[in-house]
Order: sequence, then structure tokens, then C-alpha cells
Amino acid sequence: METLVTILAGVLVTVATYLLLSKSLIRVIIGTAILTHAAHLIIMVVAGLKTGTVPIVGEGDPVDPLPQALILTSIVIGFAVTAVSLVLAYRTYQEIGTDKLDKLRGNPDE
Repeated sequence: METLVTILAGVLVTVATYLLLSKSLIRVIIGTAILTHAAHLIIMVVAGLKTGTVPIVGEGDPVDPLPQALILTSIVIGFAVTAVSLVLAYRTYQEIGTDKLDKLRGNPDE
């Protein structure tokens, strides 16, 4: 299971890198969101991916709740940053009329 999740995280990093290098602002925003999801998967694998375990001290080995708390916090922060970035991209598209990054640079004569 850990090998499959690691391969999936690698595929997500590859897709995110491709989207980050594109010339569209929306693709860059989606690429950063996908990259954060890949980081969440990597943290889960490094922390020890166990199916069906909860972070409760009791029977068996105790599970460390810190990676789960970090991932949950990262999901909330990532959602907020993605929402703000999408709103800024929408306003930029309304004002300028394009989402192409090379045209957002301004006049080449400046």
C-alpha cells in the first residue's frame, strides 16, 4: 500500500510541475493545489500509513496524531490560499481580459 501511495504522490508531483510551468494563470493555481495534495500523501507515507488505525492510546501500538494534525491544518490553509488565488485570478481576468502569464507582464517597451 505504501508503494502505491508513493507512486501516486510522484505522479501528482509530475502533473503539478507540468501545470506550474504552463503559461495560464489558472493552470498554475491548480498546479499548486495538486502539489499540496502530493505533499499530504508524502507526509502520510513517511508517518507510517496504517489502514484502520486511529490516534488513540490504548490497545496495541499508539499512533502519532501529529502528522494527521499537520495534514488537516495544511488542507485548511491550502484551501484558503487556493480560494484567494482564484478570486485574484478572476479579478485579473476581468480587468485585463487574459490569463496568459506572458501578457500579464506588461508592455515589452517598458
